[in-house]
Amino acid sequence: MNDNTNQTLPEIRQTLVMNASIQKVWDAVSTSEGIAAWFMPNDFQPIEGYEFQINAGPFGMSPCKVTELDPPNRLSFRWGAEWTVTFELVEQDGKTAFTLTHGGWDPDKVTEFGQPHSVVRETMAGGWVGIVKKLGAYVEG
Repeated sequence: MNDNTNQTLPEIRQTLVMNASIQKVWDAVSTSEGIAAWFMPNDFQPIEGYEFQINAGPFGMSPCKVTELDPPNRLSFRWGAEWTVTFELVEQDGKTAFTLTHGGWDPDKVTEFGQPHSVVRETMAGGWVGIVKKLGAYVEG
């Protein structure tokens, strides 16, 4: 019997150890200016419950909401209707291990743009690799 009601798509996870202090990385991932430098333009504020938007270029403005804030170690926000993005920072001998997790993928759902989550997830998984590298270059530069 082929029953895929419990099938889920795995979270996207990207980890990078950066040659920068945890505070420098935190500033880059928890301020509007910092996020704009390596990700997308936004009106983010580091306040739990704060609703903000990121400018996803051709996809327009995406509504987001800060769901967790634990400086300088953890920040989570809802992105759009279904996704959750989490930044985790761990200090390691003067360097910072940064892990990005992008969850909320459902094989039975499509985005507001009509694309199946399975397709969008593959695109985003590849995209996050470059974005996290860009963050690393930004904080190490």
